[in-house]
Amino acid sequence: MSTSRNPPPPWHGWLALGLLPIAVLVVAPATWPRWALMWVLSIALFAGCKWLTWRRRRVIDAPGWLHVAYLFAWPGLDADGFLRSRPGFARHAVPRREWVGAGVKAALGIALFWGAPRLLPADHPLAVGWLGMIGFIFIAHVGLFHLLSCAWRTAGVNARPLMLRPLASQSLAEFWGRRWNTAFRDLTHRFLFRPLTTRFGPRTALVVGFVFSGLVHDLVISVPAGGGYGGPTLYFLLQALAMMLERSRRGRRAGLGAGWRGRGFTVLVLAVPVPLLFHPPFVRDVVVPFMHAAGVP
Repeated sequence: MSTSRNPPPPWHGWLALGLLPIAVLVVAPATWPRWALMWVLSIALFAGCKWLTWRRRRVIDAPGWLHVAYLFAWPGLDADGFLRSRPGFARHAVPRREWVGAGVKAALGIALFWGAPRLLPADHPLAVGWLGMIGFIFIAHVGLFHLLSCAWRTAGVNARPLMLRPLASQSLAEFWGRRWNTAFRDLTHRFLFRPLTTRFGPRTALVVGFVFSGLVHDLVISVPAGGGYGGPTLYFLLQALAMMLERSRRGRRAGLGAGWRGRGFTVLVLAVPVPLLFHPPFVRDVVVPFMHAAGVP
């Protein structure tokens, strides 16, 4: 059994999350390529999130190396779940097909990122950029991070996959709440949704959580691109409004939260406004130059 401490004060850990991105914006040279600013901002935000979850952890008796592993060798944001592990004592048998599936997805991502764009005309930068973004998601989030999860679970560490078959979602609530990027979901659910639900109710908490996500994406997408401001925030606000419709009496009566209707509604709400999230300035001026820097002609 892991020893737990009393929860720290609510303000503990937030300072780094606020200061690190500001520091990047202050000290970043104007000569940096836009994609470099995007990556450094992303790393700064992720480091702030990591610090917040670790600073607010309840587990206190985990071995020191496991703390280091959580901070530097695992992209998830559930510190207590990771640190409650007992490596070497409760090993999980990860099925071979899961290892193979994760490797295949990473290989598919490599093909999409470095191979498929070569088949497109050079005068279609948006198409090239979209292939690159999809490929990178398969390489990292769907492929390599899943392989890392398999490795940690084989060693007895509680490192849940961050992507849990998102294409199987039959509702927006299922997609955002249980299947897509569970690391960010763990963060927002613990530090925003639950406290705000207690104080203001679930609807306000839902909207604030999605707007926060939108602002974060605006910071790492629109700011480096120098355009498209507000698009990512509007995208996530639309997700919140659509989820409220899905959960409403009328939405339940229409079957928007389950079955083929729920699946269709989910795809519609996610896909149609996605140009607000990954807007042309970002794709054209950040993603495509990054792909060129990574060796894509």
